[in-house]
Amino acid sequence: MASFLRSRSTPQAEVPAAASAGVTGSNFRARVLDQFEQAGIGWIWATDRDGRLSYLSPRAVEALGLTMEELLGHQIEEVFEVDQDNPDQHNARPLKFQVRSHKKIRDQVVRFTLDRVQQDERQVWWNITGHPVHDANGEFDGYRGSASDVTSEYERKIVDSRLAEFDSLTGLANRHNINRVLDGTLAAYKASGRSCALMMLDLDKFKRVNDTLGHQAGDELLKQVAERLTNIVGKRGLVARLGGDEFQVMLADMDDRGALGELADKIIQILSQPYALEDDKRAMIGASVGIAIAPFDGDTSEALIRSADLSLYASKNGGRGQFRFYSSDLKDEEEVRQMMLDDLRIALEEGQLFLHYQPVVSIKTGHVVCLEALMRWEHPDRGFVSPGQFIPVAEDSDLINNLGEWALREACKAALKWPKSVRVAVNVSAVQFANQGFPAVVASVLAHTGIEPDRLELELTESIFVGDSDETERMFKALKDLGVRLALDDFGTGYSSLSYLRAAPFDKIKVDKSFVDSCTQKDKNSAKIIAAIVGLSNALGMETTVEGVEAFDQLEVVKAKGAKLVQGYIYSRPLPEDQVDQHIASGEFTITPDGPETYRPDRRTVFRRVGAIHSDYYYNAVMRDISRNGAGLEGIVGLTPGTQLVLDLGEGQLAVCTVRRTKSSEFAVEFETPLVNDGAGGLCTRHRVSKYTIASAGLPAKPGTAGPNEGHRDKSTPRFMEVAVGGNNG
Repeated sequence: MASFLRSRSTPQAEVPAAASAGVTGSNFRARVLDQFEQAGIGWIWATDRDGRLSYLSPRAVEALGLTMEELLGHQIEEVFEVDQDNPDQHNARPLKFQVRSHKKIRDQVVRFTLDRVQQDERQVWWNITGHPVHDANGEFDGYRGSASDVTSEYERKIVDSRLAEFDSLTGLANRHNINRVLDGTLAAYKASGRSCALMMLDLDKFKRVNDTLGHQAGDELLKQVAERLTNIVGKRGLVARLGGDEFQVMLADMDDRGALGELADKIIQILSQPYALEDDKRAMIGASVGIAIAPFDGDTSEALIRSADLSLYASKNGGRGQFRFYSSDLKDEEEVRQMMLDDLRIALEEGQLFLHYQPVVSIKTGHVVCLEALMRWEHPDRGFVSPGQFIPVAEDSDLINNLGEWALREACKAALKWPKSVRVAVNVSAVQFANQGFPAVVASVLAHTGIEPDRLELELTESIFVGDSDETERMFKALKDLGVRLALDDFGTGYSSLSYLRAAPFDKIKVDKSFVDSCTQKDKNSAKIIAAIVGLSNALGMETTVEGVEAFDQLEVVKAKGAKLVQGYIYSRPLPEDQVDQHIASGEFTITPDGPETYRPDRRTVFRRVGAIHSDYYYNAVMRDISRNGAGLEGIVGLTPGTQLVLDLGEGQLAVCTVRRTKSSEFAVEFETPLVNDGAGGLCTRHRVSKYTIASAGLPAKPGTAGPNEGHRDKSTPRFMEVAVGGNNG
C-alpha cells in the first residue's frame, strides 16, 4: 500500500520541522492507510484510466480467495456488478455506465462476479465508494476508492425485503410489490401513451378444496397455481399473489386484445387441469380472469385496478371459467351478486323459476329417449336471466340445495306424464353432491312422485371428484342403491381422467359441445376425440350422448364416429313443459333433424347502432349481424362494392373495412383486421383509440348517434344518403 501511494503521490510543500516528526507527509499517510487495511476496517481499490482494476488491498484479495494476479487488469465491471434488485437502489445505473461517465460512486452495493454466476448459493457483496482522479493536465486518471464487505448485512436486508415484497407461500410478487411496479410503469408511460395491461385472476371453487381437503392441501395447490402461472406468462409480465386465491398479472406494452384473450384463455385452461396433492389426493378448480388496459380503462393504478376488478366480477357473474375485458357499463360485483341472490330467493318463493326440457334423440329412429331439465328464470324487471349468471351465485350460498331440490321435484312430476320409455335428466351441482343429505332428498322425490328410479338420470360434472374420495364413493353407492342412473356431463373439458370412469358407476357419458363445434375442421382433432370417447363408452358398457349438434355437417361427423344419441339445436331447442306435453299427446315423440347444412360458429345476429366514416363524414347506421371477418349493416344508400369505410363500434373501437355487397340501404363489409373474442360471447377490435383522440375528432360519445354538429357533419358534404332504420335494440 505504501509503495502504491508513493508512486502516485504529488510533490508536497515544505512543512515545519515539528511536522517532520511523523505527524504528516506521504510516508505517514501510507502507514496510516496500511494500518487501516490491516485492521480490517476497510479496503482500498483503484483503477487505471481505462477502467481496469490496478490495485486492491491484499486483505481484500485474501478474503476473495484469489491472488492479486487473478484480479488485477480486469475491467471493474467484470469484477463487480450492481444489484438491480437492491431494495434501496432500484434505479441504480449499471456500474459500467457509472465508470464510463467518470462520475462519483457513492455507497454502491455490488456483487463480486468474476468467475461466479448469479445462481451460486454463496455470494459476496461489497459496499464501494469511488472518486475519479485527474493528472496534472486535467486528464482522467482512474478511480481511487474504498470498499467493505457487507455480505451478512446485505443478505439479511434481501431476506427482509423479500418478506416485504414477495409472497411467503408462493414466492410471487405481493400486492405491495406489483402496486409499486404498476405505479412506476404507468407514470413513465403516461406522456408517450404507451399501454399496459392488467389481469385480475380469481380461482373458482378453491374454497371447497380448503373445506374438504384442509388448508395444507389448499396451500400446496396455491404453490402449483403460482408455478403454472409463472410458466405461462414467462418473461412477458409480472405475476403477483394478492392474497387468498387472488392473483394479478401486469403486462407492459400490451394492448392487443386478441393476444390478451388468447393468454387469458390459456391461463384458464391450464389452471383448470387437475392438481396432484399429497396422500394421492386430487383437486380441481377453475379460474376467472378480468382484463383492463391502460390508458383506455384507466391511467392510474387505482383506476386500472378498479377496471380490472369489475371485469373480473363480470367474468365470474357470466358463469366463471371465462375472461372479460373491461367496458364502461360494468358494475360493482358485490352489489350485483347480493342483489341477484336476494332476487333469486324471492324467485324461488314466488314461482318465477320454471324448467325447459331439451330432447336427447336417437339418430337412427328420431325417437326422443330422454329430456334434460334446464332451469329458467324470468325476472319481473330484468327479464330472462341466464343460468350461467345465477347458478354460480346460488352455488356460493346454501340456496343451490333448495334450487336443486325444487328442480328435481318439478322434473320428476313432469316426467310422470311422459311415456315410460322417455327418461328425465336433472343437473346436480357439485355442492349438492357433497351434501350428505342429498340421497335422502332424491329418495323423498322418488317416493312422493312415484316415478320409477331408472327413469331419473342425474347429470354430474367432474368437479364432484374434488374432495374426499371415500365420501365420493359412499355417495355413488347411496345413489345407485336408490336405482337412479348417473351421467358424466361435459366429458373431456379439462378435468377428465380415465380413473373417474374406472371408479365411478356411470351409465352415460356426455361429450362436450366444444368438441362438436370444431369437429368439421380438418386441422382439429375433435372428430377423433369424439370417436375415442364413443369407443371408450361402448367398451365400458355405457351410453354416449353428443351435445351441441347444430348443423348437418356436424351430425354426419358424429354419426360416422359411432354416436347413437344426439342433443342439440338440429333436433330441438329446450322446450317449455306444455310444448313437450303437446308433442307427446300427438303420438310418438319423434323429431326429424332440421338445421343449416354447415356450422358457422362466429356469425351473430345483433341490433347495434354504429357509425360509418367515409371521407371525414360520419354516417349513423345499424349493424344487423357480425362475425370475425365482416358484418351486415343498414342505413346508408348509394354505397358501391369496394368503398372503404371505418366503422365506429364504440369505446375507441374503430374497424377499417371494405364494402363487399349492397342492396338498397343494406350493405355487407369485410374487416381489414379480423375481430377477436371479447370473452363475453361477443367480438371486439384488437386495438383501441384513446378517448382523447375520439373527442378531438368530434365523434359522438355513443356510436351511431351523431347529431348535426358531430363527426364533421356540419363541415363536410356527404357522398351517400343516410336513412333511418326501424327496429329496436331491446
